[in-house]
Amino acid sequence: MNNTKKKPGQTNSTIAVNKRARHDYFIEDTLEAGLVLQGWEVKSLRAGRVQINEAYIMLKDGEAYLFGAHVTPLQTASTHINPDPLRSRKLLLHSKEVDRLFGAVERKGYTIVPLKLYWKNSMAKIEIGLAKGKKLYDKRATEKERDWQRQKQRILRAH
Repeated sequence: MNNTKKKPGQTNSTIAVNKRARHDYFIEDTLEAGLVLQGWEVKSLRAGRVQINEAYIMLKDGEAYLFGAHVTPLQTASTHINPDPLRSRKLLLHSKEVDRLFGAVERKGYTIVPLKLYWKNSMAKIEIGLAKGKKLYDKRATEKERDWQRQKQRILRAH
């Protein structure tokens, strides 16, 4: 009998991560949002069949929508529905959060990108980031700093 009990905060609930977002953007602020999903999408998320690398978030009519997230339907999906893997999905945010995002995008030129998709209390949540685009030289500097940190760790481990 297995005596190791899982604590609520220790489960690996990550479904998908957008590593490209941290490479292409400076993430200024992050928010957590809920997703409006259909039944077949929830099953696909549980199977881990989702990609958010090409996804982006648009604000229209005072609401936030996730575009470009590819949720691959399972073969066992119901036959009476026609699943659309690239459909737009509404994000569930408070109106104050939407207003703040709207102001940052319109006035300051920020972009809203999805960072991570995960489960929280059996509900699908998405972490979105308020981001500013990186220039090529910024990407090089970030990569150079990351390499230096790795090198430093190797040197410290050797001694």
